[in-house]
Amino acid sequence: MSLLRFITCGSVDDGKSTLIGRLLYDTRQLHADQLATLAADSKHRGSELDLSLLVDGLLAEREQGITIDVAYRYFATEARTFIVADTPGHEQYTRNMVTGASTADAAVILLDARKGMLRQTRRHSHIVSLLGIRRVVLAVNKIDLVGYDQKTFEDIAAEYRTFATGIGIDEVACVPVSALDGSNVVTPATTMPWYDGPTLLDWLERVDAEDLRRDAAFRMIVQWVNRPGPDFRGLSGSILGGTVRVGDTVRVYPGEQRTTIERLVTFDGDLDEAGAGQSVTAVLADDLDVSRGAVLTGGDDPSVADACQADLIWMGEQEMLPGRRYLAKIGARTVGLTVEAPRHRVDVDTGAHLAAKTLHLNEIGVANVHFDQPIAMDPYRDNRDLGGFIIIDRLTNATVGAGLVRFALRRATNLRWQDLTVDKTKRAQLNGHRGCVVWFTGLSGAGKSTVANLVEQRLHAQGRHTFILDGDNVRHGLNKDLGFTDADRVENVRRVGEVAGLMVDAGLIVLVSFISPFRAERSLARGIVAADEFCEVHVDASLTVAESRDTKGLYAKARRGELPNFTGIDSPYERPQDPEVRVDTGACSAEEAADAVLAKLAELGVC
Repeated sequence: MSLLRFITCGSVDDGKSTLIGRLLYDTRQLHADQLATLAADSKHRGSELDLSLLVDGLLAEREQGITIDVAYRYFATEARTFIVADTPGHEQYTRNMVTGASTADAAVILLDARKGMLRQTRRHSHIVSLLGIRRVVLAVNKIDLVGYDQKTFEDIAAEYRTFATGIGIDEVACVPVSALDGSNVVTPATTMPWYDGPTLLDWLERVDAEDLRRDAAFRMIVQWVNRPGPDFRGLSGSILGGTVRVGDTVRVYPGEQRTTIERLVTFDGDLDEAGAGQSVTAVLADDLDVSRGAVLTGGDDPSVADACQADLIWMGEQEMLPGRRYLAKIGARTVGLTVEAPRHRVDVDTGAHLAAKTLHLNEIGVANVHFDQPIAMDPYRDNRDLGGFIIIDRLTNATVGAGLVRFALRRATNLRWQDLTVDKTKRAQLNGHRGCVVWFTGLSGAGKSTVANLVEQRLHAQGRHTFILDGDNVRHGLNKDLGFTDADRVENVRRVGEVAGLMVDAGLIVLVSFISPFRAERSLARGIVAADEFCEVHVDASLTVAESRDTKGLYAKARRGELPNFTGIDSPYERPQDPEVRVDTGACSAEEAADAVLAKLAELGVC
């Protein structure tokens, strides 16, 4: 018996939970105790039989009469088994809808016959299209509230089909239903003689659910290296696409090593052939260095690159910050990722491509993304597992976005590090000292530039080769195109971090004096150089002290609203958690602060 995974989605109050409840109730999936509980809960709410209570499980959902979390339900008929995901309708829960849609084979998109197409209908349809769901049925619900009117249904169906074609959904079935009275959900309606199409359940039972992945190229991600003893070593995982047979030649990524399949082992015994959806342990003919996250492939090879263009769905409360280093989980691998500014944002109402510098919560756009190492990838339309990734905040571990690979950026495979004869070790020998980054961070007015200048004077007197990268000075040239939004601050620090890294390679002691308000970017700058080549100095001062030193009147302007995004006033400063040096310039002099920094540099062997 085949399995169909499908989602229900639509605007709030379109009746998704009631529809699923009706499917469960009319297909007799409920036990006597469930029916008794349903009747009691419905009576408590003052209704005769509220079928939405079968799905809305959270207390907040029942109290508000809305869906918040994704609710999964299993049911079966004589024709097929089903797993249905009831996804939220509210815009703020779009991220939950993405979760439910990511594994679906089909989508039931609901709308209220009285309201027609709404913004969320378009948003959810865009996401359904992006996630590669091509089997779609439009359920025009609450048809009873418009008197089972044929013209209302046909007008809505025509409008939606036109919209769906424009976003890449070529075939849409449209069914007029009433989840409340059951019309055309499981049994045909007697109130709509003008409709001779299938019921919703008929469509779900008949829609083609054949796993098209079996016709694709062979792909398998290694989830576990299975080595129970010295005489057996196998690579365990689920086959993501295609088929593989004993004796087939496969490639292993990374490394593009070639080998053949010697055995396909399962709990029930060895197989001669396995296909998409099956879990196997592959034994290779050669003893290769393969670890978790590696990809076995056959047929057409995947792209191996460290950059791609991707559709992005942003799910974080904080806006996407181009240039910030995030984590990406793709397949079984977790790698570093940075995102460029979007090429465009998608207007979910019209499908128009709009200019954008970033993406906010629930926005959809297209951008180039860069991984910190080459990975094997396929376009998402060909392989969800090697073409889809989630974006994770490095500090909070929260999932903040989802990405769908359009294509690999080939230029990423054409770049190589050029070997140079003179390296930083030889430059350090010539200079008589090694290079490092001394990163001064703190509020405006804390004294960063003053302390950095004193430190450089003393290093210069010792014959050390130094250079100061000061925040104000750099904005006159290298970063003159940047403003003071969060995204611009991220790019500001990223550029300076890269320049500082080059200067360390040149053998210089680089003193960087930047507010650099975000921990993530300071961490990124630290990661550019070796661990013993970075010294973070928190020049600490209270906001009161910093404001008292403000000869330019910047804080006063910020408090009057004349300087938006001013750190410490309406833009946050994230204090360093474990800096190498912390100096409180409200309690010590600049000279004493410089002494503390120089003492630390001496301890690190720099001076």
